[in-house]
Amino acid sequence: MITMLTPSFADEADTNAQNLSAKEIVARLDPKRVSVTMLHEGAVDPRIGSRPNTTLLRWQKRGNTARTIARILRSVPDIYFHPREGPLDSAFFTLRRYLRLKTAVVTPVVSGGLYQQPYSAARERNIRQADAVYANNAYLAELVREKTGVDAGVIHSGIDRRYFFPPDSSRAPRETVTVLYGGSLRPYKRVPMVVQQAARWPKVRFRIAGAGEEEQVCKKLASDLGCGNLEFLGHLSLPALGDAMRQADIFLFPSIIEGHPQVLGQAAASGLPSIAMNIYRPDYVVNGATGFLVETDNELAEKLDLLIHQPELRLAMGEAAIAHSRKFDWDVIAGQWQDAFERAIATRRKH
Repeated sequence: MITMLTPSFADEADTNAQNLSAKEIVARLDPKRVSVTMLHEGAVDPRIGSRPNTTLLRWQKRGNTARTIARILRSVPDIYFHPREGPLDSAFFTLRRYLRLKTAVVTPVVSGGLYQQPYSAARERNIRQADAVYANNAYLAELVREKTGVDAGVIHSGIDRRYFFPPDSSRAPRETVTVLYGGSLRPYKRVPMVVQQAARWPKVRFRIAGAGEEEQVCKKLASDLGCGNLEFLGHLSLPALGDAMRQADIFLFPSIIEGHPQVLGQAAASGLPSIAMNIYRPDYVVNGATGFLVETDNELAEKLDLLIHQPELRLAMGEAAIAHSRKFDWDVIAGQWQDAFERAIATRRKH
C-alpha cells in the first residue's frame, strides 16, 4: 500500500485547475494500492468522500500548517504529491531535508508561468527538490529542462468523459455554422479577436463561453461592430460547456499564453476541430489532422475561413479529434500517475 499526501483540496465546488486535476487523479487511483490524504474546506467531491483508504483533513482559519505537519510526522507518507507555494509546503521541504524523510516528492508542471521572469522561487524549489517531475505536455517538459536542467517526463491532463463526449454519430453538417470560444476573458486570451471574426462572418453563429475582466470590452466591441450573430454565454459549468461544444462546429482559441489548456482536449473529445496558436504547442491538437495550430493572426483567420467553407473537412477533422482524444481519458492518465508514484518511491529509497 502506497501512502500519499497531497496539499490539494477535495471540495466538490472547487474549480481551481490544479485541484480539479488532483481530484480526478485521486478519484481513480486504486484504493487497494494507494491510500490518500487530502485537504478540504467544505462539501467533498462524493467520489473522494466515498473512496476507501482516504483521509480528509479540514482546512481551518488558522493552524493548518502545524496540524498537517504533525500529521505527516505521525505517519510519514511515501509520496508528497503536487506541492504548492505556501507555508505548508515550505515547512514540509525543510523537515524533509533536516529529518531525512523518505517521502518522495512528485511535482506536476501545468503552468505557462515558465514563460515569465522572474520565475517563482517556490515553484523552482518544487521542481529542483522533487524526485519526479511531470509536465502536462511535451513543450512544457522542454521548458522545464531548459530553465531548470531537470529532466521532466510527460503526463497529460485528462478529459472528463462525463461531460465531454461527441454528439450523435449520425450528425450531418448543420445549415448554420457555429463557432465557439471557451475560456476566461483575460487580455492574453485575446477574445476580441473572436468578436472581430464574428463581424467578418455575419451569417455564422459565434458564441463566447466565459467571464473575466475583458467581458465589457468585448461586448462594447461587438456592439460597435454590429455583431448580431454573437452570443455571450457567461461562465458555464462543465456539463453546460460540454453541451455548448456539442452544439458547435468549430472551436476558436486565439490565446497566446497557456500551459496546456484542457479546453482544447475537451473540444477534441466533443468532436470539434480546433484552431489555436502554436506558440505553446498543445498536444491536444494535431495540426492539419484534428484542427490547425497557427503562427499568425492572419493564418488564424485563413484557417477559420477554410473550416467555415468546407463542411466535410470540419466533420473529418472532428472525427479525427475524437479518436485522438481517447489517449487523454482520465482513466488512462490516472494509471500513468499510479505507475509514476511507484517509480518515484523506488527512486527515493535507493538514495
